[in-house]
Amino acid sequence: MDMYEKLTILTDAAKYDVACTSSGISRGSRGGLGTAVAAGICHSWSADGRCISLLKVLFTNYCRYDCAFCINRKSNDVPRAAFTPRELADLTIEFYRRNYIEGLFISSGVLKNADYTMEQMIKCVRILRQEYGFNGYIHAKAIPGASRQLVEIMGSLVDRVSVNIELPSEASLKKLAPQKSKANILTPMKTIADGQAQAKYEMVKYRHAPRFAPAGQSTQMIIGASEESDFHILRLSQALYDKYKLKRVFFSAYIPLNDDRLLPAKDTKPPLLREHRLYQADWLLRFYGFRAEEILSEQDSMFNPLLDPKCNWALNNMHLFPVEVNTAPYEMLLRVPGIGVTGARRIVAARKMAWLDFDRLKKMGIVLKRAQYFIICKGKAAQYVTIDKEKAAQMLISTSAKDNFNITAGDVTQLSFFDTDRLNEKYITAKAERMVVNV
Repeated sequence: MDMYEKLTILTDAAKYDVACTSSGISRGSRGGLGTAVAAGICHSWSADGRCISLLKVLFTNYCRYDCAFCINRKSNDVPRAAFTPRELADLTIEFYRRNYIEGLFISSGVLKNADYTMEQMIKCVRILRQEYGFNGYIHAKAIPGASRQLVEIMGSLVDRVSVNIELPSEASLKKLAPQKSKANILTPMKTIADGQAQAKYEMVKYRHAPRFAPAGQSTQMIIGASEESDFHILRLSQALYDKYKLKRVFFSAYIPLNDDRLLPAKDTKPPLLREHRLYQADWLLRFYGFRAEEILSEQDSMFNPLLDPKCNWALNNMHLFPVEVNTAPYEMLLRVPGIGVTGARRIVAARKMAWLDFDRLKKMGIVLKRAQYFIICKGKAAQYVTIDKEKAAQMLISTSAKDNFNITAGDVTQLSFFDTDRLNEKYITAKAERMVVNV
């Protein structure tokens, strides 16, 4: 099999791994090839307008595991291929020299066993770093069950090393991926977290101390292949951030790839809206000071399909509103729908000079079509706006449906990229009235 065939098979096999994001690390060339730019991500843009990309590939799609949800499971009859460490290293360098890529994202199926697979990946990265002097961004996925020593070696060579948690609970893991275990996934996570903490401590004492996975670690879990609630998933994400200091938890809507009685029917649509809501809530955890228990609960364990999590939380806590933008603390401004981190900072800075009104807020980029139901300026609400839970809910649900969703067959399907002027207004109004009762 020639290199082009291998590349075709193994890049296609890697497309279901979504945990490929901004590097989060800046590093100069150090006399070698390439640099790492903090804004560089897969198929996106850097701050100066350059397109930054990574070669996203599997080392091999041969796998000794038979995970029900995976296209590369052992029992599937799919084309198989594997690179040698030298082949993948040479390919990466040739792509870099042609200005196709600026970094590498490498994952793998489990070939022979976890340790053997990690050893092969480490050989590839060592060739890049030590032989070619490649200083570009490298993100490697640790193999669950690999030894602590191999995870530590990988962390010392790459910018980001991470482990996929795959499914939101141990019960689901036993059901759909019985050859994997919770311990085999969480142990490498702890090793990475410990290595980062140790490196940070040594950097305080020694300026040139070696760095360990300086861009942090991330993980990915599949949404919709098992029956866990949104609250369960969000609480798990929060625990991973708290305990292992993850940079990011990625959510991947389940895509039916295999026929298996343990999985949802193959004609099941990927839960894209649910994935979207989880990302919105994840943002609230990471940047807005929310906790999972504030956003959802055991009794109300699924996201509102017609409202984003922040609006839904605000409507459920109307006793905290309206807030006076000219005096409210920064932490409370962050909880107002329509005010983001940048907007809250602008408000805090601007109100030191003069009292703010709604016109000034609009010029500052505050989304008043949401925020106006939860704020007052100089003690007054916006013109023609009544601070009222039921009216706010109806307007926000209607606006959200018009702006973000296609209503088909009497239900919400997914985010819309098209004109939504033809939405069924009668349906939206009826849905809004029902939602108000539950808010």
